[in-house]
Amino acid sequence: MRMRKKADLPTKVCACCQRPFAWRKKWAQVWDEVKYCSERCRHSRTPLTSAGSVSPSGPDPTRNARHRHATPPRAPR
Repeated sequence: MRMRKKADLPTKVCACCQRPFAWRKKWAQVWDEVKYCSERCRHSRTPLTSAGSVSPSGPDPTRNARHRHATPPRAPR
């Protein structure tokens, strides 16, 4: 099999972050169904507005709870 340049591969625009992404070999069988550029975008599924901020409905506060601090920060010693 001959190598191809990345510029020669088909591209799509991510439904979440609106960034272009290129075809990957692991998507060969399902390329028509691929909508998101990454697992992060696939899990968030919150489309961004053109200004780059979160959509007017806002993010779901129950999502990505693990990224918030579970415990308050420690006091300095």
